Amino acid sequence: MHVPVMLAECLEYLALRPDGIFLDATAGLGGHTGAIAERLSSGFVIANDRDAESLELARQNTAQWADRVRFHHGAFSELRAALAELGVERVDGLLADLGVSRYQLTEPERGFSLMADGPLDMRQDRTQALTADEIVNFTPEKELADLIFQLGEERRSRRISRAIVRARPIHSTQRLSRVIETAVPRTSKIHPATQTFQALRMAVNDEQGELDQLLAAVPDLVKSGGRIVVLSFMSLEDRKVKQSFQALARAGRAQILTKHVVRPSSEETKDNPPSRSAKLRALEMK
Repeated sequence: MHVPVMLAECLEYLALRPDGIFLDATAGLGGHTGAIAERLSSGFVIANDRDAESLELARQNTAQWADRVRFHHGAFSELRAALAELGVERVDGLLADLGVSRYQLTEPERGFSLMADGPLDMRQDRTQALTADEIVNFTPEKELADLIFQLGEERRSRRISRAIVRARPIHSTQRLSRVIETAVPRTSKIHPATQTFQALRMAVNDEQGELDQLLAAVPDLVKSGGRIVVLSFMSLEDRKVKQSFQALARAGRAQILTKHVVRPSSEETKDNPPSRSAKLRALEMK
């Protein structure tokens, strides 16, 4: 079952109006989308996602509010075009949950999870060419180490990269995780391949570049008085969101609503462990 992270907090900071137009930039399986749609009357929510398969599941999961949801398949960098296609100049609120889709993690063939064997894919949009397999098998050792260090914040990146290069070719998630675990044995509950898998996923999907484009586009996407709510799960992303919000506030273009980052309640982290690393920041455009 899909449980949307920090749902009550997201809805509170979005300050929903029944007649408003809202954008769920990362619809995933439709948890947040459905909750927004349920609270609308004459308004609607745009459900956007890079993953066409997740988006189809979101369509099914929100079927009871079908008249209040518009779907768009695309990346953050395509959101301006998406609004234009729908005849919307700016929205009343934008939500972006930067976590990985539950569907992606639980489908071995997608290659996101190291817990079940699957191909080294990791594409959020399966129409793109670049896969994790290509990065793992053809990236030079130093470049691969830098990628794992910068995107995965993995201090043992050089050892891991050396082991990967020596073990090539590697075509499956389980083989990659075994190679990494042999190179850097487990020292905690977290699997030693976790940060490398994170780095590969981020590189395949250019997640940092796409987030930069989303944050840069905020003034063009959200109207005056509109709210932006971002849920991040990694320090790299949270830092970008914080700095972007601060820059907009300094320029007098927005007001930060979350003086300090908002974290999930202890009750939520107990009931939904994947929420434990979530950080919420909110902004209101002037």
